Amino acid sequence: MTAVPNSPNPLLDALPADPHIVELGQPLFTGMPCSPNHPGFRMTLARRHGDMVRPDGGSASNEVIITGGHVGTHIDALSHVSHDGKLHGGVDAAEAQSGGSFSQHGAEQTPAMVTRGVLLDVAAAHGTDTLPGGYGVTAEDLERAAGLGGAEPRQGDVAVVRTGWARHFEDTVAYLGKESGVPGITEDAGRWLAERGVRAVGADTTACEQIPAGAGHSVLPVHRLLLVESGIYIMEHLALEDLAATGQHEFLFVVAPLRIVGGTGSPIRPLAVIA
Repeated sequence: MTAVPNSPNPLLDALPADPHIVELGQPLFTGMPCSPNHPGFRMTLARRHGDMVRPDGGSASNEVIITGGHVGTHIDALSHVSHDGKLHGGVDAAEAQSGGSFSQHGAEQTPAMVTRGVLLDVAAAHGTDTLPGGYGVTAEDLERAAGLGGAEPRQGDVAVVRTGWARHFEDTVAYLGKESGVPGITEDAGRWLAERGVRAVGADTTACEQIPAGAGHSVLPVHRLLLVESGIYIMEHLALEDLAATGQHEFLFVVAPLRIVGGTGSPIRPLAVIA
């Protein structure tokens, strides 16, 4: 790949003219898998071609979209989870949410990110395409995956954890794993990531963290650890199969959350840029 020629901007000098861009987000469609804690995604045409035809013969169509902020590939704002009535930094949750939206830690304050991304392919580290339902990813698993990929997350990075569970995305029952459980990081693994100072953590599952068989989303300790205690953003429903297929474990990560004022999360379209 060739760099952009004769650019006055050193950032552009370092960017390939034809970078390999890998989508890390799932497509949005009516009936897609959704956490039982959130309203699902719905899209329908509000106006169809031919409903109104302009004098010159032109016509337009548009849609109505209804969705929760934590549906599909999305990022959790720091207002999403509280513990003992407090948000990150000791902010009083009841006071901050007064009036129907958050005056502090709202989704509009979730930053866009252009930073180093690291793929921690735990499924590959176990020699499998998909971790079993309910498997708890440990700090040792992350160490092993980092060693396998030759890249360990550090201060300011985004770490994405592949369990292989995205292979079930088109099968809602299997993907949500009510009976089987869903693999994900444990508190042990969450601390490992927090100790390295990552800016955000993402995974290819509905909750990012371990969901034991039959437990549902009743208790989410990793959300408390990352969002409340550490101020680390969480991304869920990532699509990591195409990234894993490249064999690249270190990449430029790009994402821009929607600026939803006072919201608790935002749909995102994350990208991996590979030189």
